[in-house]
Amino acid sequence: MSADSYKILYEGGSGEIEEKKSRFIAHIAPIHSEQEAVDFINSKKKEYWDARHNCSAFVIGEQNEITRCNDDGEPSGTAGRPMLDILLRENLHNMVVVVTRYFGGVLLGTGGLVRAYQGAVLEGLANCKILEPQEGYPAAVTCDYNSYGKIEYIIREKNMQLLGSDFGADVTINTVIPSEIKDDFLTLVADKTAGCAVVKLEDMVKYAVLEGQLIIF
Repeated sequence: MSADSYKILYEGGSGEIEEKKSRFIAHIAPIHSEQEAVDFINSKKKEYWDARHNCSAFVIGEQNEITRCNDDGEPSGTAGRPMLDILLRENLHNMVVVVTRYFGGVLLGTGGLVRAYQGAVLEGLANCKILEPQEGYPAAVTCDYNSYGKIEYIIREKNMQLLGSDFGADVTINTVIPSEIKDDFLTLVADKTAGCAVVKLEDMVKYAVLEGQLIIF
């Protein structure tokens, strides 16, 4: 990936761990503004009103323009900041996490709290759908039937996504070309089909592919 690549939360999730009888429940959601983050945090505080703590962290923007965290009564630096550190370490953007703690009667100490809150965040992330957008060109490659296998081979060799094919008088193959290999791909297609294939490119987009579906941002 390029140095400016990033990960975003496409679909939120939750996860729970237990540490010395204390329950740590993480809820994670995508956001696009600070107000959305605040609303989500407040909703979890209302939902888990009987918990000892509802600690939170969020990050907004491709360059982490807005980051916030809150220990919600835990010792300073043992909850919110460690949670935020996970989001930053994993290069995650536009998301909020709330970790609810139900106290189990056993003190965990500073190090134990940090590990527990970070562990809850990681457990929640494991149940989320996270995408890594990249830049590329949606494309339709039209060729004759003799060239179809050659085009398909190039697409798979380049680890591109085959998004479907339409079979008529000719074959039209739908794909998306990562920007960094566009010229190489076009050259290969021309060479392997003796210039007979026609490649129709759309404007460059930021995209990801999830379960065979093209998602444009």
